[in-house]
Amino acid sequence: MTASLLSVQDLSVAFRQGGRETLAVDRVSFEIAPGETVALVGESGSGKSVTALSVLRLLDGAAHHPGGRVLFKGRDLLALRDAEIRAVRGDAITMVFQEPMTSLNPLHRVGDQVGEVLRLHRGASAAEARARTLDLLRLVGLRNAESRLGAYPHELSGGQRQRVMIAMALACEPDLLIADEPTTALDVTVQAQILDLLADLKGRLGMAMLFITHDLGVVRRVADRVCVMLQGRIVETGPVAEVFSAPQHDYTRRLLAAEPKGRANPVPASAETLVEAGPMKVWFPLRTGLFRRTTGHVKAVDGVSVRVRAGETVGVVGESGSGKTTLGLALLRLLASEGPVVYLGRRIDGLGSGAMRPLRREMQVVFQDPYGSLSPRLSVAEIVEEGLLVQGRAGSTAERRATVARALADVGLDPAAMDRYPHEFSGGQRQRIAIARAMALDPRFVVLDEPTSALDMSVQAQIVALLRDLQARRGLGYLFISHDLKVVRALANRVIVMQDGQVVEEGEADAIFADPKTAYTRALFAAAFDLATAPAGAVRE
Repeated sequence: MTASLLSVQDLSVAFRQGGRETLAVDRVSFEIAPGETVALVGESGSGKSVTALSVLRLLDGAAHHPGGRVLFKGRDLLALRDAEIRAVRGDAITMVFQEPMTSLNPLHRVGDQVGEVLRLHRGASAAEARARTLDLLRLVGLRNAESRLGAYPHELSGGQRQRVMIAMALACEPDLLIADEPTTALDVTVQAQILDLLADLKGRLGMAMLFITHDLGVVRRVADRVCVMLQGRIVETGPVAEVFSAPQHDYTRRLLAAEPKGRANPVPASAETLVEAGPMKVWFPLRTGLFRRTTGHVKAVDGVSVRVRAGETVGVVGESGSGKTTLGLALLRLLASEGPVVYLGRRIDGLGSGAMRPLRREMQVVFQDPYGSLSPRLSVAEIVEEGLLVQGRAGSTAERRATVARALADVGLDPAAMDRYPHEFSGGQRQRIAIARAMALDPRFVVLDEPTSALDMSVQAQIVALLRDLQARRGLGYLFISHDLKVVRALANRVIVMQDGQVVEEGEADAIFADPKTAYTRALFAAAFDLATAPAGAVRE
C-alpha cells in the first residue's frame, strides 16, 4: 500500500470568543496519497475550509487544536516551530483561494508577486525569477504572458487572476496543492478551463490535491475520493463513484438531490409590461495620452433591447465582461445609457436623480455578495428599514418594526432576529436579508445580479424557490443575471444570451435550453451541463 503523503488524524479545531469556545472541527481523519485528489465537500459552516487552513496553520489567533495531528511526510505540522512551517508553506504545500482579487496584492504587479515566491523559497535572482515566472504564466495558459508580467490584478479578468494564483502555487513544484473553492465565482466556461488546467498540471507535475468545494459537479469531475462534512465531522467517505452512486448517509443523499428544481411561473398573455428598453448603448470612453483624449470605447452594452412583464423572469446569461450587470444597472438608471428606457409606459432615461427617487421604491436590486452589500455596522432591522426612511414611508418606530418583521417572515427568516448583525448569519441567511430589504418597499421590478452564485447548492435551491414564491404572490418582474445555467433554467421564462455587449441569442427559456442556435450558447451550455453530468472521477481531455 502506498504511504500517505498527508495524514490528518483526529483533528479538532476550536475558536475562543468572549470567554466561549466553539468546536468547528471535531475529530476529523483522512489521508491523501501521492498524486491523489481528495475532495472535502459540504455546506458553508461544515468545517471544510477550517480543516484545510489547519494543515498550513493559517487560522487566526482565536483558533486552537484541542487534539489531533497533521502528518506530512511523517512530520507533524502542528508541532513545527513558526520558521519551520513557513518553510513548508508555498514550497512543499501551497494553496489556491476562492477569490484571487482579495488574495493578490492590488499594489504589486502580478509578475512580481509570482517571482516573490521563487526568491523567498528558491533564492532566485531577479532575472531567474522573471524567466521562471514567464514559464509559469505560460504553463497555466495565460495568454500574452509576457505583456501580463507588468499588469496589476485589477487589470485582469477573474479567470486570469485565478491562473496567476495557480502559477504562484506551482512556482516551487509542490507535493500537495490545497484548492479552496477555486472556481466558485467563475463563469462556467472559465470554471471548466480551470478544472481542466488543474487536472492537467496535477498529472504533469505528479502532485496531490486537497480540493474544497460545495459544488458536487466539481467533485464528480476532479476527485478520486471524497469526504463529506457536516457540522465539523466527516459523515461519509470513499471513492467518488461509490459515494455518488450509492450514498450511505442521509446528508449525502440530500446534497446530491439539492439542485434547483421546478420551472418558471407561467405568465398570462395579458400581463402588463413593466420595463421595456432599447436599443440601448452603454459605452465607456478609453482615454490615453497626456491630454486624456478619447481614443476608443469599451462597448459594455451595444444595441441591446429587453422587455420584462409583470410576473415574468427574464434570465440574462453570458461570461464575465459580456455586459450583463451593466445592462441591469442601466435599466435601473444607476448607469447612464443611450436609448429609450420605459417603465410602466413612461420614459425614464432622461430623468435626473430627483425625479427618479420616487421610482426607486418600485425598482429594486439584489446583489451577488450580501456580505459586501449589507452594512456590518447596521442591525438587520436598520438595514431593511433604510429604504422606508429614504422613501418617506417609515411611519412610527412600531410601524417600521412591523414592516421589517413582515419582510423577514416573507423570506423565511425569524423576525425575532432583526436586532442581530449580518456577521451573525450564514451566507444564505444574509442573501435572504438582502431580498427582504428589497421586498420591504413592495417593488414591481427587481434586478437580481448573481444572487445565488456564492451559495451552497441546497441554499441555492431554497433561494430559487423563495424568489419564485414571492413572484407568484406579488406579480413581480425579475431581470435575473447569472452564469449558473441550472438556476436560470429553474427560474426564467425567457433568456437573453450576451457576448461582448451584444445579444447573440434570445427566446423562450425551454426552447433555448432544448435547442441553442449559436455556437457561443452551445459552448456555454456544454461547459455548464458537462460539468454537472460528467462521470464520477472523469475529467475532459
